[in-house]
Amino acid sequence: MKISDGEKLIILMLSELYEKLGVDGEIEPDFIKSAIFSDQLWGIKWKYSGIPFEESEDPQIVKEVVDILDMWSFVERAYEELSSEEKSHLKEEAAPFGDDPKFRGFDGNNETEYMGTAMFLVNELERFQEFQGRSFNCHSPSIDMHHRMLAEFEPIRRTLGHGRPMSVEDLTKILKAIVHPSRRES
Repeated sequence: MKISDGEKLIILMLSELYEKLGVDGEIEPDFIKSAIFSDQLWGIKWKYSGIPFEESEDPQIVKEVVDILDMWSFVERAYEELSSEEKSHLKEEAAPFGDDPKFRGFDGNNETEYMGTAMFLVNELERFQEFQGRSFNCHSPSIDMHHRMLAEFEPIRRTLGHGRPMSVEDLTKILKAIVHPSRRES
């Protein structure tokens, strides 16, 4: 969605009027203001999917972040469903990342667009609620790691469903991808 600077100003002013007058409508002025101030305009189409907006692609970063959050949802859920023995096996095989794996976010200094998109998805659009309340700032570069993990996860994702959960072997493969190839033991 493209909105000119003038249109942003008009929308923000209308949102403030909505709030001041106590208008109880379907459009949430706080959400609209958040989408504009955080430059997450694509989120307006997501939130108000019933409005026939012009057809447009979501930014590539949105797809990336959705894929990363989806992957981590699968990883965390699968880990919780493992038996104690399987957790011990994963801890050893995917060390040091196999012990209670959690999505820690993106680098707040260098990956702010990723971090902001993730925060908007979780906090404003209420997607991936399992990540609610997390900081999303892991304080170190992570996007390359997430891409390596996604490369392992995508083929596994295609086999999931119909009652097939992720196995400890699937989790091991995905979590081992955290380690950069140049630092892996042969």
